[in-house]
Amino acid sequence: MENKEFKPYVPADKVTPEFTATSIIIGVLLAIIFGAANAYLGLRVGMTVSASIPAAVISMGVIRVIMKKDSILESNMVQTIGSAGESLAAGAIFTLPALFLWAKEGKTEAPNLLTISLIALVGGVLGVLFMIPLRNALIVKEHGVLPYPEGTACAEVLLAGEEGGTSAKTVFAGMGLSAVFKFITDGLKVVPGVVTAPIRSLRTAFSAEVYPALLGVGYICGIKIASYMFAGALLGWFVLIPAITIFGGPTTMYPGDVPIAQMYAEGGADAIWGSYIRYIGAGAVAAGGIISLIKSLPLIVSTFKDSLKGLKGGTKAGSLRTEQDLDMRLVLGGSLVLILVIWLLPAIPVSLIGALLVVVFGFFFATVSSRMVGLVGSSNNPVSGMAIATLLFSTLVLKVTGNTGVSGMIGAIAIGSVICIVAAMAGDTSQDLKTGYILGATPKKQQIGELLGAVVAAFTIGGVLLLLNSAWGFGTTELAAPQATLMKMITEGVMNGNLPWPLVLIGIFAVIVVEILGIPVLPVAIGLYLPLELSATIMIGGVIRWIVDKKSADKNGEASGGVLFCSGLIAGEGLVGILLAILAVVGVSSKFDLSSSVNTGRIGGIVLLAIMIACVFIFAMPKKKVEK
Repeated sequence: MENKEFKPYVPADKVTPEFTATSIIIGVLLAIIFGAANAYLGLRVGMTVSASIPAAVISMGVIRVIMKKDSILESNMVQTIGSAGESLAAGAIFTLPALFLWAKEGKTEAPNLLTISLIALVGGVLGVLFMIPLRNALIVKEHGVLPYPEGTACAEVLLAGEEGGTSAKTVFAGMGLSAVFKFITDGLKVVPGVVTAPIRSLRTAFSAEVYPALLGVGYICGIKIASYMFAGALLGWFVLIPAITIFGGPTTMYPGDVPIAQMYAEGGADAIWGSYIRYIGAGAVAAGGIISLIKSLPLIVSTFKDSLKGLKGGTKAGSLRTEQDLDMRLVLGGSLVLILVIWLLPAIPVSLIGALLVVVFGFFFATVSSRMVGLVGSSNNPVSGMAIATLLFSTLVLKVTGNTGVSGMIGAIAIGSVICIVAAMAGDTSQDLKTGYILGATPKKQQIGELLGAVVAAFTIGGVLLLLNSAWGFGTTELAAPQATLMKMITEGVMNGNLPWPLVLIGIFAVIVVEILGIPVLPVAIGLYLPLELSATIMIGGVIRWIVDKKSADKNGEASGGVLFCSGLIAGEGLVGILLAILAVVGVSSKFDLSSSVNTGRIGGIVLLAIMIACVFIFAMPKKKVEK
């Protein structure tokens, strides 16, 4: 339900600098930097870091400190444009490297710069356009319902920088401490990033990541959503993995190529998760997305109808600045042109059927992604799971319609790439629009900024992928490209008829059971798909928030000390993550690596995690009563 009493920081009747030359230049530069750095990170470890808050922090430093300007909406525009680079890179690197892997096997030629850039451009722009009709439903009408943790955190960072004083100190304290923690873990590498405790009797393990941003996300999301995610993770690691290892024993089950007992003996629970549970999780995420979409259809349809009214009467002359979106004629016309580009341009290996699949899956996953980031944040938005669901269906459709073999697989990956980028960009756009809604930004100007960032990042990512492939190659120790390897395997599995459908169906029916029980399916499905160590640390953050809310009168306050500090945790880790990625790309990261001489092991990880938890408590529960 829309919060009629909500008042943004900048009133709707006040006009301040927003889409300026300063914000455009800084935003474009950050889009390039974040896009390149996150491409490397994603190909290295299979995950990316959110760039919204780091971009906001940098923009504050430049605009307020260096340029001496007091313009919060300019800083917001910088993060809007800059974060687009990271989101587009995340979508691209999860899928497109599969084409390079096939080229390495001699099945096809490696994609050129034009092909990569066009696929990225189409996906990026469509992701923004598909989100625009949904803004009123997801951002305005569900304000206070969907938390949008990173969008809210980004707004808090900008507000703290604007207002100064204690709030700013709290945010920057979180940033500083988080930066130190992150550098100790991933820079110096003297403390492991994951603490794992094997449970031999159950043939599984319990693990938690030692990263401050996950605590921050859990705190901002709260105990309810965090517990749903954790429940999904427990289902995977303490029910499904033990069942597979105990009952599987000597059995060799696809996609594994060795007996399950041997797989567990050599790789532990992680090996079972990587070979089997991820397929179950992919089925769960796909089914959860479909169920959520069906339940949201009335709201989505009514919102879309409201948006379509602009086709008759155009933009209302008297509409408030904070209610203005891009003209629906531009949105629909631009979407149609891009669909024709996908179909007609030879550089994009997609047929007419593929273009139609992009329309259907694109809008569907744009909607689902926008809601998911509202629940768990863009950093934990499983866009790769959406790409998996797309690949399953599109590869099957292409196979049935006669487009088989290598050409069919390339077409499926191209479709999956576009959809993956669409989902990533729609999620980022939602987070940015949430930030703008809290601050009082002009939605139309933000949407133009997102489009600009997408265009710049699209032409950047092609060069980055070609550079990284020539330097190390994908599928190597330096650039494992885990997500793209999985996409390649799924596409080959469907096209060759050997996909593990039973695993996918287990995930689907597990989610149906959850829905029947009346439990929100998406957080549970996401928890099942993501590694346990992510959900475990998020759960710890949620528990801290629960304890603080029990002892504090300021419950769920958007400017509470805990939220501000956790916003800083997310920002600090993001900034150091970007820095470490840059150092790795230029080849100097090894100079900071002390793991060969100093390694604290599991004890060090537990101690560091305990220190992080203590810091959150200290700042979330101040001695003085926090006023609203």
